[in-house]
Amino acid sequence: MTAANRLVLSSDHAAIELRRAIAAHAKARGWQVTDIGPETAESTHYPLHGAAAARRIAQGEADLGIVLCGTGQGIMMAANKVPGIRCGVCADPFSARMIRAHNDAQMLSIGARVVGESLAIEIVDAFLDTAFEGGRHATRVDMIEPA
Repeated sequence: MTAANRLVLSSDHAAIELRRAIAAHAKARGWQVTDIGPETAESTHYPLHGAAAARRIAQGEADLGIVLCGTGQGIMMAANKVPGIRCGVCADPFSARMIRAHNDAQMLSIGARVVGESLAIEIVDAFLDTAFEGGRHATRVDMIEPA
């Protein structure tokens, strides 16, 4: 585990079960998990959930975040609208490592209709176990931030 240990999770209605499995896995690994829902399968709006999790990180209430929706794309876009947040959607462990190592992403997005639970857990572990490399990557990350 990296120095960060506070994790926030959120999803829309399409990803509740996968979110719960990821939360249990992260807790078992020693992460302090804040799961901000939703709790029921009633249709909900992914932009609200992506932004809510991203705000927790931007405000310093969590170190990293994982958000989920059907494809992972929409909720990722909503999270990235919060100033200072870098969130990437990943469907494989290599990409999850790279968004941490090279992009200093604080948030991971997963599509519950794209990957199954076992692959999602591998992706989560790759994300949580990888630290930002800094160096030339820090220069590039600085270029992403608005002027």
